[in-house]
Amino acid sequence: MAESRLPLHGIRVLELAQVVAGPFCGTLMAEFGAEVIKTEMPGRGDDLRRLGPSEDGCSYWFAVDNRNKKLMTLDLHVAKGQDIVRRLVAKCDVVLENFRPGVLERWGLGWEALHAINPRLVMARITAFGQTGPLNEGPGYAAIGSAFGGTWYVNGSADRPPARPTPVYPDYMTGLFTAFGVMAALRHRDLTGEGQWIDAALYESAFRVMEYTTTLYGRQRVVRERGGLQHAGWPGGAFETQDHKWIVFTAPAQHLFERLCAMIGQPDLPRDPRFAGAAERPKNIGSILDLMTEWFAARPFDKAMAELEASDIPHSPIMSMADIFTDPHYRARQMLIDVPAEGFGALPQPGVVPKLSLTPGRVTHAGAALGRHTDEVLSGVLGLNADEIASLRAERVV
Repeated sequence: MAESRLPLHGIRVLELAQVVAGPFCGTLMAEFGAEVIKTEMPGRGDDLRRLGPSEDGCSYWFAVDNRNKKLMTLDLHVAKGQDIVRRLVAKCDVVLENFRPGVLERWGLGWEALHAINPRLVMARITAFGQTGPLNEGPGYAAIGSAFGGTWYVNGSADRPPARPTPVYPDYMTGLFTAFGVMAALRHRDLTGEGQWIDAALYESAFRVMEYTTTLYGRQRVVRERGGLQHAGWPGGAFETQDHKWIVFTAPAQHLFERLCAMIGQPDLPRDPRFAGAAERPKNIGSILDLMTEWFAARPFDKAMAELEASDIPHSPIMSMADIFTDPHYRARQMLIDVPAEGFGALPQPGVVPKLSLTPGRVTHAGAALGRHTDEVLSGVLGLNADEIASLRAERVV
């Protein structure tokens, strides 16, 4: 597809963010056509470059979460670096940042200063705890967002300590929520000419997807505890087959429960008083789970999958990455793609989500070397000549 047909073509984003949440937001926008300029500290770069498995100094994680971007080095601690930010802001639609509250203000790069330069600017600010409140200056990563947001408490088995949700989903959820907020703010700007800033917090992204637990406690003072898929009294979970493979199923509705009972040869169970109502079923769910454990243990994987399929009960094998790489559905949906990567030829990465019918996103290149596009941005966007760029480099501004 031509670049000009992508839905965010013409939107320029300045990314002053590192690690996952902010960069993921930037990558989502870049996949749908936005020009995303990411700044990194000269000689050091984003901390994500040093996290996770790597090859020849290239972090796979960085390569995935910074694809499609223009990567430039820029020292925000010095006056000349701050001046370059201001000049870029004048030519950008969006700024993404994830410094602690007050840091950009100390550098003269806070919302009021940048809004004065560009009244149409949309500025997204990502932190662990938000820009306001008693904890606003606290540091945090995804694990802290999970813990403070309540999701760590409910994750895992009832007979074990709380388990950390993985992967770092509060980071990715915050990136998603922030991207949605940016789209809403751009829509408002296009209608009114007014820019605005967005306050996104890791813990709030975790808290927002806590299903019904807020209302449950607020109305009934009931704390949802750990218990896998059994919190609502419907059977489901992960079960081991006779040949030591794992299958997940869930039956969260009466008609599915009835099909499940028929499948395991217990068609009268739905009328048993222990399982007939929403009040009693959660108390007795263990009996059904014991039956399911026995049922799966008596069948090889292929037979169990076939019977679940025939009964039209939602189910899936627990897929490892090795399984995913050989699965025809992933390939058919273009969810495994080979992305051009500097120095590697190509790197396997996830495809673009979601899939638009007329203007689908695309991936042009993986996250590149530190400072790969510095000269291109300084000359192409700001109009600096070679001598000016060389001077900035000599002073270690870039």
